[in-house]
Amino acid sequence: MDNKIVFCQSCGMPLLDKESLGTNEDGSPNPQYCAYCFQKGDFTADLTMDEMIETCVPFMMQGHPELSARQAHEMMRRVLSSLKRWKKND
Repeated sequence: MDNKIVFCQSCGMPLLDKESLGTNEDGSPNPQYCAYCFQKGDFTADLTMDEMIETCVPFMMQGHPELSARQAHEMMRRVLSSLKRWKKND
Protein backbone atom coordinates (compact mmCIF):
# COMPACT_ATOMS: atom_id res chain seq x y z
CA MET A 1 0.00 0.00 0.00
CA ASP A 2 1.19 3.55 -0.57
CA ASN A 3 1.84 6.21 2.08
CA LYS A 4 -1.67 7.67 1.89
CA ILE A 5 -3.88 6.35 4.69
CA VAL A 6 -7.10 4.86 3.35
CA PHE A 7 -10.08 4.10 5.57
CA CYS A 8 -12.60 1.28 5.38
CA GLN A 9 -15.69 2.62 3.63
CA SER A 10 -17.89 0.72 6.08
CA CYS A 11 -16.43 1.16 9.59
CA GLY A 12 -13.76 3.84 9.13
CA MET A 13 -10.85 1.67 10.29
CA PRO A 14 -7.50 2.69 8.79
CA LEU A 15 -6.36 0.20 6.16
CA LEU A 16 -2.67 0.19 7.04
CA ASP A 17 -1.49 -2.98 5.33
CA LYS A 18 -2.57 -5.60 2.82
CA GLU A 19 -3.65 -7.98 5.60
CA SER A 20 -6.28 -5.52 6.80
CA LEU A 21 -8.07 -5.46 3.42
CA GLY A 22 -11.33 -7.23 2.75
CA THR A 23 -11.61 -9.59 -0.19
CA ASN A 24 -13.57 -9.73 -3.41
CA GLU A 25 -15.54 -12.79 -4.47
CA ASP A 26 -12.46 -14.17 -6.29
CA GLY A 27 -10.31 -13.73 -3.17
CA SER A 28 -8.43 -10.68 -4.45
CA PRO A 29 -7.94 -7.78 -2.02
CA ASN A 30 -10.63 -5.11 -1.94
CA PRO A 31 -8.96 -1.75 -1.21
CA GLN A 32 -12.20 -0.07 -0.06
CA TYR A 33 -13.15 -2.28 2.89
CA CYS A 34 -11.46 -3.95 5.85
CA ALA A 35 -11.33 -7.68 6.46
CA TYR A 36 -13.78 -7.30 9.38
CA CYS A 37 -16.46 -5.72 7.19
CA PHE A 38 -16.04 -7.34 3.78
CA GLN A 39 -15.08 -10.90 2.81
CA LYS A 40 -15.57 -12.91 -0.36
CA GLY A 41 -17.31 -10.01 -2.11
CA ASP A 42 -19.95 -9.32 0.53
CA PHE A 43 -20.38 -7.53 3.82
CA THR A 44 -19.80 -9.76 6.84
CA ALA A 45 -22.84 -8.39 8.68
CA ASP A 46 -26.17 -6.94 7.63
CA LEU A 47 -26.19 -3.86 9.87
CA THR A 48 -27.78 -0.46 9.86
CA MET A 49 -25.50 2.53 10.29
CA ASP A 50 -26.76 2.90 13.89
CA GLU A 51 -25.84 -0.73 14.61
CA MET A 52 -22.39 -0.17 13.10
CA ILE A 53 -21.94 2.89 15.31
CA GLU A 54 -22.82 0.87 18.42
CA THR A 55 -20.35 -1.82 17.31
CA CYS A 56 -17.54 0.69 16.69
CA VAL A 57 -17.94 3.00 19.72
CA PRO A 58 -16.15 0.67 22.19
CA PHE A 59 -13.18 0.35 19.79
CA MET A 60 -13.11 4.12 19.30
CA MET A 61 -13.10 4.66 23.07
CA GLN A 62 -10.37 2.05 23.53
CA GLY A 63 -8.15 3.82 21.01
CA HIS A 64 -9.07 7.27 22.31
CA PRO A 65 -9.59 7.04 26.10
CA GLU A 66 -9.98 10.82 26.30
CA LEU A 67 -13.38 10.55 24.57
CA SER A 68 -16.62 10.07 26.43
CA ALA A 69 -19.12 7.56 25.07
CA ARG A 70 -21.21 10.46 23.79
CA GLN A 71 -18.24 12.05 22.01
CA ALA A 72 -17.23 8.72 20.45
CA HIS A 73 -20.82 8.16 19.31
CA GLU A 74 -21.02 11.61 17.71
CA MET A 75 -17.64 11.17 16.02
CA MET A 76 -18.63 7.76 14.62
CA ARG A 77 -21.90 9.19 13.28
CA ARG A 78 -20.00 11.98 11.48
CA VAL A 79 -17.37 9.61 10.08
CA LEU A 80 -19.71 6.82 9.02
CA SER A 81 -22.19 9.15 7.34
CA SER A 82 -19.39 10.23 4.97
CA LEU A 83 -18.36 6.68 3.99
CA LYS A 84 -19.38 4.91 0.79
CA ARG A 85 -21.50 2.23 2.50
CA TRP A 86 -23.59 4.75 4.45
CA LYS A 87 -23.49 7.91 2.36
CA LYS A 88 -26.92 8.94 1.25
CA ASN A 89 -27.34 9.16 -2.51
CA ASP A 90 -28.66 12.64 -3.17
